[in-house]
Amino acid sequence: MKFELVKLPYAADALEPVIGKQTIEFHHGKHLQTYVNNLNKLIQDTKFENADLETIVRESDGALFNNAGQVLNHNLYFTQFAPNSNGKPSGKLAAAIDATYGTFENFQKEFEAAGVGLFGSGWLWLAADKDGKLSITKESNAGNPVTKGLKPLLGFDVWEHAYYLDYQNRRADHLKELWKIVDWKAVEARY
Repeated sequence: MKFELVKLPYAADALEPVIGKQTIEFHHGKHLQTYVNNLNKLIQDTKFENADLETIVRESDGALFNNAGQVLNHNLYFTQFAPNSNGKPSGKLAAAIDATYGTFENFQKEFEAAGVGLFGSGWLWLAADKDGKLSITKESNAGNPVTKGLKPLLGFDVWEHAYYLDYQNRRADHLKELWKIVDWKAVEARY
């Protein structure tokens, strides 16, 4: 199986001012493209040559895991945004967030605090177990909740390349602004 760069469901400048065009062009067009290229080279002539991305992430390690993890993470990341957020989740996901965190606003606060508290580079996830129970997970580097048997629903990238051009070292500001562009219909479809 040959992996390809995920297509953006919006124009490169559509998420401004939350995520600038230059950030999208570097983050998607260069960083993610490099992970895709590396992954395709690394799976050649291995047991993962025809595996799906989640299988590779669950079963690999080292450079293969890092590149596969980053492709999976970024695919989820870039496809969970829209120029105009639909505000808040609805339906089953909204009910699960309320049941777990009390309110959506409490969830947002806990999610942002977890992201600010993640040392170094990595990913912040809202994930669900097989019964639909939600949790916030912090993953370093290329980590993804699938390695723990969880389903990733919403992921915020806290590697500096995701926000440095727009926010410099202000990770907390970046995390707070991302809510404005979350496409909750896309996130709900993962639940």
